This record gives sequence, C-alpha cells and structure tokens, in this order.
Amino acid sequence: MDRLKLKAVLGSHPHVQAVKSGELRTDRFDLDFIEYTPTNTAFKPMVREQAFDVCEMAIVTYLMAKAHGKPLVLLPATMLGRFQHSYALYNPAQGTLGPSDLEGKRVGIRSFTTTTGAWIRGILANDYGVNLDNIRWVTFEDPHVAEYVDTTERAPKDTKILQMLIDGELDAVLGEASSDPRLKTLFPDPAAEAVKWYARRGVVPVNHFVVVTEELAKAHPDVVAGVYDLLRQNKDRMGPAASPDLLPFGIEANRKPLELIVDYAFQQGLIPRRYAVEDLFDETTRGLN
Repeated sequence: MDRLKLKAVLGSHPHVQAVKSGELRTDRFDLDFIEYTPTNTAFKPMVREQAFDVCEMAIVTYLMAKAHGKPLVLLPATMLGRFQHSYALYNPAQGTLGPSDLEGKRVGIRSFTTTTGAWIRGILANDYGVNLDNIRWVTFEDPHVAEYVDTTERAPKDTKILQMLIDGELDAVLGEASSDPRLKTLFPDPAAEAVKWYARRGVVPVNHFVVVTEELAKAHPDVVAGVYDLLRQNKDRMGPAASPDLLPFGIEANRKPLELIVDYAFQQGLIPRRYAVEDLFDETTRGLN
C-alpha cells in the first residue's frame, strides 16, 4: 500500500526539529513540510481552504474556525506557550502609561483576533478592571476567519504598527515586542507580573497548537494519533520540562489554559458561546494524553 503523504506546516521550534528533519518518523505516513515565515501566515489558508493536512494554528483562530463550522480538528500538542506581559508596549515620550490607563486610548494590534491580543486583553479586563469597549482599537490585518465581522478602525494602508507608536499616532500596542529604546513595556516589570499572574491563575498562556483536517481525522484516525505520537516523542526527547511547562501536551495538561482562553475569547465577542474543553476535540483526539 502506498504510504500516505501529508502536507504539513510547523514552525521551527526546537521541540519539533527531529520530526521536521525526518529523524523521527513512522512507517505509516510521510510528513511533507512546507515552510511559512512567519508561521502565522499559514493560518489563513488552513482555515479558509484547508490547504494542508497538518498545520500549526493559534488557539483563538481555531476557536473562531470551530464557531464558523470549519472542518478542522484540534490536537492537544502545544507548539508555542509563553507569558504575555512583555508583548504590550507604549511610548513614554507621550507620558507614562500603565495597564489601568488604556480606556479612551488608541491601541494598535495586528488583528483584533490574534491569540496574544486575546490573552493580554483578558488580563487587562480580568486583572486590571479595564473596560475593553472603551479602548479605540486600531488594526492592520483581516482576521484569519473571514466570517468574523471586524468593527475596529483600520490603520492606513502600508503603515507599520511600531512606527505609528513611535510617531505618537497610537498610545500603546499589543502583541508586539521591541528592543527600541524609545519604547517601554506597559507592564513595568513583565517577568514579575508573569510570576504573580501564574501564582494567581495557575495557567500557562498557550498560543499555538496543531490542527488536522476533518477529512484526514475521519478517514485515518490512526494517522492523526500517529502525528500526535511523533510530536509527543520529540517533546519528550527534549528532557524534563521547565516548571511551569510552557509546552503542555495532552488534554489534562491543557485543560486550565484552554478553559481560560475560551473564557476570554467569549468575553471579547470572538466566539458565540463558551465551549467545554471536550468539545474542542473529536473522538480520536479527545483520548490523546
């Protein structure tokens, strides 16, 4: 029987390198990797056209794709997890700004539906009491999910988000990092904030997982389990995880992060209802740990 060839997109993460290089492989299928830089540029074709069999995907993009009936299935394999507090910037030349000062301000974000943006807005709303509706959101890109109605203000064509912040056209930006000495982080000590937040919430903010097409999941559930198994083996090769583990694998390890990002996405109007964690998976992927 011919081996199954799967088109795949995964970022260049250390914990998937053995799978991407072919060092870790299986007799049942081949993964044909296609490079997208940055990886998030692959999310739109995956959501809109199911352009690949296996693809890294931001969790909020997946939640919104699910809400709009896209034929994708989630694997509980974290590709990117990180604390988000350092990805919010402001320009001190315009005056000092803290997380509680954003109401009435112009805040830039690549797209309103980015996962980093959803995490930071959730932190602002739930930990700092910020009313997100009182912020003037300025966006630069369309959402990956075409059906989502974006009511934000669109930045002028060909403008750059950090340049607008430096020029004083934005008061703050979310989802960006910069070493430019003219810019400061909105949270004065992001690392200390992350430690406090984790102590309070007990959650690792997960950004990217892996999805497969529903077609593959229905026709070859064993192959989907095999893809997960390869990724899991590669992660295990990396040795003991840091504490907390920023790359949780399995349903139970991801339960609390998924519950919280579902909560935040619902609060922010990105999805129409709160999904139970089990609802995010299918019969095959629900059993993966």
